[in-house]
Amino acid sequence: MNFDESDSMIAVSIGYIFMFFIFSGVLFFVLSYFNKLPESWNYIHVFLVSVLIILLGKTIKFWLEK
Repeated sequence: MNFDESDSMIAVSIGYIFMFFIFSGVLFFVLSYFNKLPESWNYIHVFLVSVLIILLGKTIKFWLEK
């Protein structure tokens, strides 16, 4: 099977998004199991915190590459 560059980028993007949802779900269940979430928080709030963590990591990586 011959894969070109575009197929590889699509696979990497799908894998990244899939793993992001898994990370957010695991983080939500761990925090809710140990009662570390406020009562009014749900999966969307943890999802946004996960987005913030990723953006912070990307920003630090960008700054360090300069």
